[in-house]
Amino acid sequence: MKPFNTITTLDEFTIQQTRLFPKATGGLSGILRDIGIACKLINKKVNKAGLVGILGARGTENVQGEEQMKLDVYADDIMIRVLKSSADCAGIASEENDDFVAFDDEYSKNAKYVVLFDPLDGSSNIDVNASIGTIFAIYRRESELGTAVQESDFLQNGSKLMAAGYVIYGSSTMMVYGTKGGVNGFTLDPSIGEFCLSHPDMMVPEDGKIYSVNQGNTEKYTDGLKNYLQHCMRNDDTKKSYTHRYIGSMVADMHRTLIKGGIFFYPADSANENGKLRLQYECNPMSFLVEHAGGLSSDGEKSVLKIEPTELHQRVPIFIGSKNMVTELLSYL
Repeated sequence: MKPFNTITTLDEFTIQQTRLFPKATGGLSGILRDIGIACKLINKKVNKAGLVGILGARGTENVQGEEQMKLDVYADDIMIRVLKSSADCAGIASEENDDFVAFDDEYSKNAKYVVLFDPLDGSSNIDVNASIGTIFAIYRRESELGTAVQESDFLQNGSKLMAAGYVIYGSSTMMVYGTKGGVNGFTLDPSIGEFCLSHPDMMVPEDGKIYSVNQGNTEKYTDGLKNYLQHCMRNDDTKKSYTHRYIGSMVADMHRTLIKGGIFFYPADSANENGKLRLQYECNPMSFLVEHAGGLSSDGEKSVLKIEPTELHQRVPIFIGSKNMVTELLSYL
């Protein structure tokens, strides 16, 4: 038995997990370590953004037509540079860039994994000091080792994910990542500069009372969703009480949902017929985490993880969270 005060760092944990699989090469744990390093650098810049002149808009737009914040660009650059130096990453795709990037050195061409990421989710919250985060998804490449990765390596459905997770930059900085073996959370200890295991074996409560949606868009929703929202807002003795919480950062809203239970949804509406969130950078990694923590995800018809991607920046509707709450919402559709 470990002494009471013994901590387990992210590196130690991933190495322990690798040892459970005799044929594992350690490449996946290497990428998780590299992502952790990149996010420590992003965290450092986020924590002093107001002091170093990188708050506010950059004056450019990303491939989505969204205004880029200065920290968006910084976080994207850090993630790319760290992963390019990794011996385990063959290429990346980022929400901020039009196309994927294949690393062309010999180490990278023989690497087994590709990484997709949203470098700074919720960046519209940066200037008001609300929680933001980094989301990542790791796939085993399907193209031949020794060659440059192809677009098809990045267009795999979510069921093929090897690992996925996020880092939230809030009152504390925390990394949550999951594999098919489970979901675990690590809090950054600034005194030693390490992510330390703080939330082992995370599970989404089967039920909850918090619903999270941009309720200002209600008039754009289908009648079924309007009826569900009326159900949530009805306050009488015939049903349990619901509470509305919406931060506007998927990382922050999903972090609360993962820990406390509830439901988060960003549906299609009359202005966004395919929804607004990106399948490969946001919906798949979050769905992978939640489903391997006992929750559910859906696009309204099937698990998000079963959607076959057709393009890098594909958008989909999503309903995700506690099993019973997602099931209840889907009954209204």
